[in-house]
Amino acid sequence: MSPEFDAYDSSGRLLAEERAGDNAPPLSISELSGMLKRTVEERFGHVRLRGEISGFKRAASGHLYLALKDENAVLDGVMWKGGAQRLAFSPQDGVEVIATGKLTTYPGRSKYQIVIERMELAGEGALMALLEKLKAKLAGEGLFAVERKTPLPFLPRTIGVVTSPTGAVIRDILHRLADRCPTHVLVWPVLVQGQGAAEQIARAVRGFSAMDGSGPVPRPDLVIVARGGGSIEDLWSFNEEIVVRAVADCTIPIISAVGHETDTTLCDYAADRRAPTPTAAAEMAVPVRAELLAALSEMGLRAGRAVRRGAGQARERLDMQARLMPTPDTLLSPQRQRLDQLSDGLVSGLRHRLADARAHLGQAGGALRPALLRQYVMRAGERLDRLRLRPDYLTRVYQDRATAFDRVSRHFASLDPDRPLQRGYARVMAQGRLVQSVAAAQAAGAVTLHFKDGTVDATVGQGAALLEKSAPPAISSPPRPARKAREGGGTPQQDLFS
Repeated sequence: MSPEFDAYDSSGRLLAEERAGDNAPPLSISELSGMLKRTVEERFGHVRLRGEISGFKRAASGHLYLALKDENAVLDGVMWKGGAQRLAFSPQDGVEVIATGKLTTYPGRSKYQIVIERMELAGEGALMALLEKLKAKLAGEGLFAVERKTPLPFLPRTIGVVTSPTGAVIRDILHRLADRCPTHVLVWPVLVQGQGAAEQIARAVRGFSAMDGSGPVPRPDLVIVARGGGSIEDLWSFNEEIVVRAVADCTIPIISAVGHETDTTLCDYAADRRAPTPTAAAEMAVPVRAELLAALSEMGLRAGRAVRRGAGQARERLDMQARLMPTPDTLLSPQRQRLDQLSDGLVSGLRHRLADARAHLGQAGGALRPALLRQYVMRAGERLDRLRLRPDYLTRVYQDRATAFDRVSRHFASLDPDRPLQRGYARVMAQGRLVQSVAAAQAAGAVTLHFKDGTVDATVGQGAALLEKSAPPAISSPPRPARKAREGGGTPQQDLFS
């Protein structure tokens, strides 16, 4: 055996064999992964890391998956649903945070990662960067546009307030409203800071907006979202996207009164009006009742003075116009004079009219003499005699009509289909129709013979054709000459009954 083979046999065996004194038994991949997992978790059971969020993703289960990176390294991280629900902000890519948790390994991919238990923004700069990023996003969607703003009602009947029920804010608002103008107030109690505050605020705003006023609780005419002053972390709930969208979508005019003079939140941009303090919001919401009463009183006085001044000016103008107008005597004097003239003419006209009527009556009375009346009656009697009907004329007309009726009656009798049956003839019928030829009778087969005293059913045989051939031809009667015209050739007398 060569030396090369001996060297290969001693260091490069094909089959693994245990050697004496060997204290490193082979491990499985799962065993090694488990050892690494325990080692990492024991060594790094509690760590705090500062890094920038990258590749953020929220799973349907509620878990958060992300990566923390700096200039030279990247570390995967996961935050389970319970911890994610306790976050005070919404994680986004590019935000620098401080994550607290423990390191562990993921044997399925041979990777190590951090299980985040708590995550906070890395200083006020990171918080402001997140705020500016969210502000730019919402502004790009038009949530802060001036066109979306709704004017506030002048005198709301009901005001809804979204704030903490135990803080000084609600007391300041109620006190200020009572001083200025007492108004019905509905308070929706919410958390204004801490875990779950943003969800409660958004739910309260949407709840007021969804009210229809049909129930026992009236729908607010105005909504105030209020909170006292604080740091940016304290006011962060009013910068959450869910709150800003709820305020922007509210169908009721809304005032944002979050913080003090210098505090500004995204809720202020989305609201219809921003108040520097909750007390200022109450002052914006309602006018001063005493000032309204004073203004109404002043307006009433001004209206009275205006009416009296207008009436006085109108009275002066009326007096001036009345002095320029003519008096009734001046206006009526021409009509009175004409009335007198017409009265005088009426008397003389009646006298002339009566004289003319008497003259006309005399002329008409002279024409009505008895001789003339008798002559008129005689002429009328002669005309009446000429118009009377003579009996001989009526008798002649009646005879002519009777003769014409007899002629028509005889003609109708000759057209009776049953009259030839009285002379021994028979009528042949088949299927309700008259048989007029041999061919039709042979085609029918069975016929019915109608006599004067009844009917007989018969069957058509071959002898019918021979009988038709041997029968003598029918002799047609000569046409009857037309009635001669009335002798004399003159025009007949006109009939009165035609």
